[in-house]
Amino acid sequence: MGNSYAGQLRTTRFEEVLHNSIEASLRSSTVVPRPVFSQLYLETESHSLSQDGRMENEEDDDEDDSESNSPPIPYQMKPPPEGCCTTDGFCQAGKDLRLGSMAADSLEVPPGFLLVGAKSPSVPDHILVCAVDRRFLPDERGRNALLGFSGDCMGCGEKGFRYFTEFSNHINLKLTTQPKKQKHLKYHLLRNSQGQLIRGPPIRWKGIDTRVRQSIPNTSVGATPTEEQSTGSGSADLLTSTSYTTLTTPTYTDLSSHLHTAEAAPTMTNGNHAPVSQHPLPQPGVVAQGPGRSSVTGSMANTGPPKKRHKGWSPESSAQPEAPPKPSYPSAPNGAKPAESGAVGCVSQGSSPPVPVGEFVTVPDRLLHTCRLQPVIFTGHGALPRLCGSVGEVLVNTELQACYRSTQSLPRVYEQYGASPVQPLSTQMQILLTVYYLVQLAPDQVLLIEDLEQIFMRSWRESHLTEVRQYQQTHPPLPAQLPGLAHPLTPTQLPWLTKLATSSCRETVLVLDTASSLAEALDDVFQRLMEGKLAQTNYVVVIVTARSPEIESCVVVTGKRQARALAESMYSASDALREISYQLSSGLAAEFTTYCSSLGPDGDMESLLEKAAENPSSLCRSLEPSAGSGDSPKTACTEYHVEWREIRPIQLAVARKLLSHVCAIADSSTQNLDLGSFDKVEFLICVPPSEVTFQQVVMHLWNSGVLQELGLDQDCVSMKEAERYVVKLDQEAIGKIDSLIQRSKMNPYTLFILVHDHAHWDVSSGQYGLNDSGKGLVDKLLNCRQIWDAPNILTLHVTSFPFSLQTQCTRISPYNEIHWPSGFNNDMDLYHEKTKYFGVSELLETTRSGRGIPLLRYDSSFESMAAALEERFPRLHSTVIRTHVLVQQYSVALMAASGQAELQKHTSVETMEMVQCLLNSAQRCQSQHGHMVLLRIPSPALAAMAHQRLCHVRQKLGLQDQFEIILGHPGSALSLSKHFLDQLKVWLKVQEPDWTPRTYLELEALPCILILTGADPLGESLPRSLKYCDLRVVNSWCLQRTALEQELGLAAYLLKAEHTGQRGTSASSDLSESDPEKLSGTDNEEEEVAEGQYQASPRAGASRSKQAQGLPQPEQRDQDKPPHSGPSDPSPCPRRPSKSTSSASSSASGPRQRCSWARGLGRPPVVLLPKAVYDVITALDPSGLPKSTSFLPHVSVEWASSFRPLLSKMMTCTEQSLYYRQWTVPKPSHMDSSNRAQGRNDNFHPRRLLLSGPPQVGKTGVYLQFLGFLSRMLIRLMEVDIYDEEDVNQNPQMELAQYHQPIASWPNADTVRGMPFDYVVHDPKYEDISTVYSPHFSPNEEGRPRRQEDVYLRRRTARIKLSKYAAYNTYHHCEQCHHYMGFNPPYQLYESTLHAFTFSHLLLGEEIQLYFIIPKSKEHHFSFSQSGGQLESMRLPLTSDWNPDCIKSPIFTPTTGRHEHGLFNLYHAMDGASHLHILVVKEYEMAVYKKYWPNHIMLVLPTIFNGAGIGAAHFLIKELSYHNLELERSRRVEHGSRPQDVWPFIILADDSCVMWNSVEVDPKSGAAGAERNVSLKQVLQHMESSPDLTQYGLCGLRKWSSRGVGPGWRREPFTRGHLHDFLLLNVDLTQDVQYNQNRFTCDDVDFNLRAHTSGLLLCRFNNFSVMKKQIAIGGYRTFIVKTKTTDVATAVQPAQYVCAPDSKHTFLATPAQFLLEKYLQHTSHRLFPLSARNYSHPVLSVDCYLNLGPEVTVCFISSRPHSVNISTTGLLFSGLLLYFCDSFVTPGFLKKFQFLKGATLCVICPNRSSLRQTVVRLELEDEWRFRLSDEFQTANAKEDQPLFFLTGKHI
Repeated sequence: MGNSYAGQLRTTRFEEVLHNSIEASLRSSTVVPRPVFSQLYLETESHSLSQDGRMENEEDDDEDDSESNSPPIPYQMKPPPEGCCTTDGFCQAGKDLRLGSMAADSLEVPPGFLLVGAKSPSVPDHILVCAVDRRFLPDERGRNALLGFSGDCMGCGEKGFRYFTEFSNHINLKLTTQPKKQKHLKYHLLRNSQGQLIRGPPIRWKGIDTRVRQSIPNTSVGATPTEEQSTGSGSADLLTSTSYTTLTTPTYTDLSSHLHTAEAAPTMTNGNHAPVSQHPLPQPGVVAQGPGRSSVTGSMANTGPPKKRHKGWSPESSAQPEAPPKPSYPSAPNGAKPAESGAVGCVSQGSSPPVPVGEFVTVPDRLLHTCRLQPVIFTGHGALPRLCGSVGEVLVNTELQACYRSTQSLPRVYEQYGASPVQPLSTQMQILLTVYYLVQLAPDQVLLIEDLEQIFMRSWRESHLTEVRQYQQTHPPLPAQLPGLAHPLTPTQLPWLTKLATSSCRETVLVLDTASSLAEALDDVFQRLMEGKLAQTNYVVVIVTARSPEIESCVVVTGKRQARALAESMYSASDALREISYQLSSGLAAEFTTYCSSLGPDGDMESLLEKAAENPSSLCRSLEPSAGSGDSPKTACTEYHVEWREIRPIQLAVARKLLSHVCAIADSSTQNLDLGSFDKVEFLICVPPSEVTFQQVVMHLWNSGVLQELGLDQDCVSMKEAERYVVKLDQEAIGKIDSLIQRSKMNPYTLFILVHDHAHWDVSSGQYGLNDSGKGLVDKLLNCRQIWDAPNILTLHVTSFPFSLQTQCTRISPYNEIHWPSGFNNDMDLYHEKTKYFGVSELLETTRSGRGIPLLRYDSSFESMAAALEERFPRLHSTVIRTHVLVQQYSVALMAASGQAELQKHTSVETMEMVQCLLNSAQRCQSQHGHMVLLRIPSPALAAMAHQRLCHVRQKLGLQDQFEIILGHPGSALSLSKHFLDQLKVWLKVQEPDWTPRTYLELEALPCILILTGADPLGESLPRSLKYCDLRVVNSWCLQRTALEQELGLAAYLLKAEHTGQRGTSASSDLSESDPEKLSGTDNEEEEVAEGQYQASPRAGASRSKQAQGLPQPEQRDQDKPPHSGPSDPSPCPRRPSKSTSSASSSASGPRQRCSWARGLGRPPVVLLPKAVYDVITALDPSGLPKSTSFLPHVSVEWASSFRPLLSKMMTCTEQSLYYRQWTVPKPSHMDSSNRAQGRNDNFHPRRLLLSGPPQVGKTGVYLQFLGFLSRMLIRLMEVDIYDEEDVNQNPQMELAQYHQPIASWPNADTVRGMPFDYVVHDPKYEDISTVYSPHFSPNEEGRPRRQEDVYLRRRTARIKLSKYAAYNTYHHCEQCHHYMGFNPPYQLYESTLHAFTFSHLLLGEEIQLYFIIPKSKEHHFSFSQSGGQLESMRLPLTSDWNPDCIKSPIFTPTTGRHEHGLFNLYHAMDGASHLHILVVKEYEMAVYKKYWPNHIMLVLPTIFNGAGIGAAHFLIKELSYHNLELERSRRVEHGSRPQDVWPFIILADDSCVMWNSVEVDPKSGAAGAERNVSLKQVLQHMESSPDLTQYGLCGLRKWSSRGVGPGWRREPFTRGHLHDFLLLNVDLTQDVQYNQNRFTCDDVDFNLRAHTSGLLLCRFNNFSVMKKQIAIGGYRTFIVKTKTTDVATAVQPAQYVCAPDSKHTFLATPAQFLLEKYLQHTSHRLFPLSARNYSHPVLSVDCYLNLGPEVTVCFISSRPHSVNISTTGLLFSGLLLYFCDSFVTPGFLKKFQFLKGATLCVICPNRSSLRQTVVRLELEDEWRFRLSDEFQTANAKEDQPLFFLTGKHI
C-alpha cells in the first residue's frame, strides 16, 4: 500500500484501507506515528534534481529503454488463433489499423485514453493506430508513467488489453524480441485543422533526446495576439465538442497545452487526483467519500509512479481521468504580452499547475480539539500546496474551483464564430464577487455554490450586455475588438477592493493578501485558528499576487456552523448513513448520550421516569376522560370512514390522457406499437424495495377492479395472490422480469405493461455494480436489450420528481411525457373535483399569506439547543445530535403532559403541542380516534434508537394504551400491539383473526407516532389522520431539488371540497410556535382560545381584521365550547394559561365533543423543518420561484453549463421538462449516461412513457385505471360497429309459405321457379326509396318518415367482436398475413406490372381500354402471350374442378375513397384459401390504393369514369367478366374442354363486408339454432357446390340482424327476391342484362328487377348472412355538389338541380345523372302529386327503376318480349316514367295501361332532340297534355351534356 501511486488515491479499495488505518491511529492514545507510505511519498521532495529534471537516485532498471550491445533476448510469439487475420497492418479481427486508412475516420476514444501510433518492424512505412490509457504513458518530461499497460484496439473495438504482449499479438506486430511498450509505442496522434488524424510528437519515454521537444511549436509562449485568439478558439472548440475523440486528440496547434495537461494530470490536490471531465461542459469537483477520508490522503502526494504494481489495485478500480475543457482567459490589458497577462497560463478544469517541490503545509496537531471545528479549504485559482501533519482535521473542497472554471468557459453560442469579443469573467472579478457574496451572508448562513454561480452569471451578462445584444441582432461574425470591461481589474487593485468590501462585516470575512504563496497563507490561517484569533471569522479569503502573474486564491471556512455544514454536505447519502452507524456503534456518541440525559437541576431523565412510574396520580388526572370511558358503555363514532378506494374524476382524466399518448405512439408512422395486433393486456408493477409500498400498491390493485377487467381474477382470488403482479426491485425481481420477457416472446399478441413506480429512486448505472443498497438494479433490468427490443412491452415510468429522467441523454421522448394538470391555472375546475390538492407550493403559500401561523415552520428552541450541542461535540454528525435532542424533547413532553408540568421548559412549544394533540385527540372521540405524528429519521440506526427510547418512556409513563409507536422501516412489515390491532379491526370491520395492517393507510385515525426511516421516502402513502410532519432531523445540507421536495412531499394532502374555501382558516388555526410572544395553546384544533386570550396575542389585530371581513375564526367553529379561563377566575381580564392548565381544563370540560379526527380532515398537516432547510425553501430566486427550484435537480445529474437561465415562474411542466433536457447531463454513474453515444435522434425508447405528478396526488390510481382503459380499448379495437337492422316492408303472408324443407342445404331450381318473386325491397339501407309495387304487399298506412341524406351514418349498429374469420383494413398487421399484404421484401411496389386490356361494347359505342396492375406473385392467375407477354385473359377454372383450399369465383370489389378503411384483407376470412381478389378503382386513386395494398390486383377504370357512380363499376366488371369468359372458353377449347365447362360465376362484394355467419338448423325439428361466425371460404364453397348452380342468374346472402334469427326460428331457407352487397353473379346467363353505367343510386335494385323480368332465377341463401361494417369514410354514396364558378361545395337545394332550358341558371359541376336522381328522389311527391302516399295507384316505370322518394310507389314493367311482369289488369296508374326509352317501347305497349285523370308523365332523354323524337314516336300528345314550361334540363352546362325531361298531364 505504501507504493501506491498518488494518481490512484481515488481507488475505492485504497481509500477504505487508508481511511480505516488513519482512524485507528487517530483513536489511539499514543502519538500519531508517521506512516511508512507517507514517508515514501514525501521522500522524493528531499532528493535533489539533476539538470535534466531526473532524480539522481531514480532507478532505471524497471523501464530501461536504452540500446545495448548485448545480443537481443530471443522471443517466440504466441501462435495466433486459427482462422484469425495475420496480415501486417491489420488486427486479428481483420480491421485496418494503418494511420493512412484511418486518418479521416471518426474514432470513439474511451475516457482517459489517448491515441498513439505503434511501429511494427514488418511494416516500417506505416503507423498503427492504438488507444492507450494515458496513465501508462509518460508526460512531456518522460516521467509519471505507470508500469503495466491498458489499451484498446481501434480497429475491431476490442477493449481491456491488460498486457502489452497480448496487445502486440492482437495487432500483429510479429516481434522477434520481448514486446515492450517503450519500443513500439512511438508517437502521439493528433487531429489537424482539417480534422485529419496525423502523426504528432514522439512519446517522451526515458532516454529519448529532449531536443525533440524544442522542435514542437509552442503556441502558448510568445504567440502574437492573433495566434493567441486562434488558440483560444481551439480551446473553445475542445470545450464545446461532444466527441470523445476530439477531447482526447487535440489539434496540432494546441499540442503544447495538451502536453501540459498530460503533465499536470497526476498532480494531487489534497490527496485526490484533480477532478477532470470527459464531458463537454464543466463539472463540479469530485467530492471524497467523507470529510476525514479525503483530508487524510492529502499528505501522501508523490509525483513518482509505484515501483511495483499492487496486487490489490487494478486500472479499472480507479476513477478514469477525463480530458479537461480549458477555459479562455481575458485578453491582456494595456497591450501586455500574453505571457504576462495570464492568457496562456490557464489550467484545465480539475487539474492544477505543478506544485513546486518542497512546498507543503503542515496541519497543526489537535486543531479540531483546539478550535472545535474542522476547517474546509475551498480550492480556488492555482494549485493548493500539499498538506501534511494532522490532515484528518482539514477538508478540501473543489466545488468553488469548478465554479470558477465553469463560469470562465464561454457560451458555445459565441464560439462558432471564431475568436469572440465576449470575454469571460477575469480571475480578479471572480475573487471580488466571491468576497462580496461572503460579506452579505448572514452569520448563520452557509456558502452555496449555486448562489455564487448565479452572481457570476449576472455580472457577466451585465458587463457584456452590449455585445450580447449585438450578437442577437447580427448573426454574422462579430467585430474583432469590443472591450469586455470598461476598466478591467488589475491584480494590484484586487486586494484593496476586497478589503474595502470586508470593511463593514465585523471580521466575519477576512482577506489575507500579504503572503508570498498559498502555503505561507495557509500556515498563517492555521496559526490564527490555534491562537483563537478567528473565533468571529466565518471565511478567510486568501489572495496571492506576488509570486507570478497568475493570481492564486482559496477560501478557508472557519465558522463552526459553516464548516460543519460544508463537511456534512460532502457526504453522499449512503456515506452519511454509514458514518452515523459507525459513530453509534463505536461509542463516539456515548459521552454525548450521557450529557443529553441530564436535565440540569431537575434531575436525570431515568430518575424522573422512575418517579413518574411510582407516582401515577398525576398521570390519572391528566388522562381522566380516558380512564372514565372504560367504565361507561362506548358508542361507536359515526364519522369514521376511509376513502383510499375512491377514484376521482381527475384521475380518470389523466388515465385517458395517458391512453391517448399510447394511441399516438401506435398512430405514428414509426410503427413502434401495433395496438391492432394485441388482444390482451398483462402487466407488472415495479416498486422500490419497501414492504409498505409493495403492500400499498397490492391493496390499490386489488380494490381497483383491474384484475377483473383484464380477466385475471380467475387466477387471483385473494389479495395475497395479487402480489404476483407487483414486484419489489430487489434481487428477487430478476426472476420476475426474466419471466415477463419470456412470456412476451411466447405471447406476441399480448401487450405487456411494465410500470416503474417511484422511478426516480434508483437511476444508478448498472455498470457501476450492485452494492448493498441494490443501486443499479433498475438499469440492469428495465434498460436491458430484451425489453428495449420487445415490440409488445410498454414501459411506464411513474414519479413525482422526474428531473433525473429529463436530461440530455434521456431515454424518454418529450412527446411521451404526461404531466398532472396544474392546480394554479384552473385546470382542476374542468374535472369537478371534490378534493383540493395541498402540496409543497400550498405549504409555501401559507408562509407568505399572512393569514395566521403558517403550516410550514421551524422550531427555534430546538435549533438553539441543537446548535449549542453541535458546537460542544464537533466530531459527531449533526444528525446524531439532532435526533437525540428530538427524542429527548418528545420524552420530556410526554412527561410534562402526564403531570410533570415543570419539565415544559426542557422542551419546545412545537413538541409540546404535538404530544398534547396526540394524547388529547383520542380522548374526544367515543371510538378513540386520533391523529398521527410523523417523525422522519433517515438513519435506520437512529430510528431504532428513537423507537426504543420512546417506547421505554411510554411504558414508564403507563401510556401504552393511549397511542402507538411504530417503526416504519422499508425492509420490514408493520408491527402493532394487540390493543391497537383490535381497535383497527373494529374500525375497518375486519373479520379475519390473523389480519394485520400492511400499509400506513390502514392506520387511519390511529393515535400514533410513526418513525419513518430510510435514506429516502420510497412512495409510502400516509393516512389522512396525519397531523404533524416532523422533519427536524432530515439532512439540512443535501441541497438537491429532488431530495428536498420528496421530504416535503410526505405532508402532501387532499382536502375535501367543502374545506378548500377555509384553507386560510386551517392555516390560522395552528396557533403555536416557539416564540414566547405567540400563543401557547396546545391543541388549538381541538381547544379554541378565548376571545380575551386571542386579543392578548400580537396577532390579535390580524384576527380582528379577518373577523371584520367576515372570515371564519378558529374560536367560532364550535360555539358550545367553554372559554379556557379557569373556573376560579371570574374576572374577564385575559390570562395566558400554562400548558398543563390548558390541558387540564380542556380535559375536564363536560361531555366529549365531535370526533377530533373527523374535524381534522379539512386541515393539512403542520410541517416542521430544520432552520437551514426552511430558509432555503422559503427564499425566492430572482424569477419568483422558491430557491430550491434552482438547485441541482438530482444528485446523479449535473448542469450542462453555467450559462443557463433560471426556471421561470410561468413555466408549465412541459417547459420545465424541456429546460432540464437542455441544461442537465447525467453523471457517469447515471443509468442514462450510456445513452449518450446513440445520438440525439435515436436515443429515445419508442415504447417508454413518463407519468409525473405531485406526491400523494393519486398516480397509482391513474395507472391502474389506465390499465383498464387500455384493456377495454384493445377489446374495442377487436370490435366493429355492424349494421344491425331488421328488414323493412315485411310481408307476413309470404313468410308463412314454405317451399323447401328447413334442413335443405341447397335450393332446388324447379322449386325456386315456382316461388313468387318478392318485388319489395327489404334492405334497411333502402328504407327511404320508392316502394316497388307488388300485388301481394300492403304497406303500413301510417307511412314512413322521411330521413335525411346522411341516414346511413345514423343507422342502428351493434358492436361485435371480430372473429378469426374477419376481413380487415390496412391497419391490421399480423405475422400470418404479412405475405398476403405484400409488406415483406418479395412483394414490393416495384414488383407489380401494368397491363392493358381492351374490349368493345355496343352500348358504349367504342372500345374500352382497362388497365390491370398485377403483382408478380399473382401473375399465375392470368395468361399472357408467349411472344410479347401481352395480357390475354384471366384464368377461370372448370365447373368440374374441386380444391378444398381454393375458391373458384373471382372476387371483384369496387371501391372509392377507402384505401385505408376498405376491408380488402381477406386472408383470415378465407381461412388461408387461395382466391383471386381484384380491387376495382378509379384512375385518379390508383396510386394511393397501390401504396396501401401493394400485393393486390387492381382493375383501373378508364379516365372517363372518374366522375361515374357505382353503376359504371358494376357495368364494366360484368362486361369485362363476360368478355373474359368468352376468351377463356376459346382457350379451353384449344385444350380439349367444352365451352360450357368453364366456370361462369364472379363475386361482386361490397368493400364493407366484414364477417359471415351460418345458421345451424336442427336436422330433426328444422328449428334454427345459434348463428355462428364462419369463414368466407366455407360460405363460397357451399354456394359453389350447389346443384344446378349454373341455372341461377344471381345468388346472394341475407343481411345480418341480431333480431333476424333466434332459437326456434323457422323460415324458408331460400327466397326469391332482391339481392344486395354480396352477389354470386352468373355472367353467362346475364349477358343480355346489363347494369346501368350511368346510375349512382339503386343500381342493384334496378338490375334485380330487370334480371327477374328477363326470366332469370334470383336466389337468396337465408341460412347464411353477411355482416357489414359501418364505415363513415368514402364510398360511392358520397358525392359533393359544386358550382361551375366557385368549384367548392355549395349549399344548393335539390329543387335547383334542374332548370328550364336556355335559362340563366347557375350551373353545377356535378354529373347530370346524379342531379337527376337526387332531384327525383326529393321532389317527386310534387312532380307526381297523385302518387304521394297512394300505394294503390303507383307510377308506371318502364324498363327502369328510379327512386322517386319514399312517398311515391313505383310499378316496374319490362317492355321486352317474353318478359315476366306483374298483372296490371284493373290497375290505374298515377303517373308514367319513361327513362331512355328504346325501340321496345311502342305506342301500342303504352296503351295497355290505364291512368288516372291528371296523372303525370315524365319523359327523360339524353338530349333535347331525342326528347322531342320520343314524344312524337310514342304518340304521347294523343293522351297527354304538354306545356312549353314543362320542359326541363339538369343544371349542367352544355359541355357537360345535361339531361332533359318533359312533364305532362293525362287528359
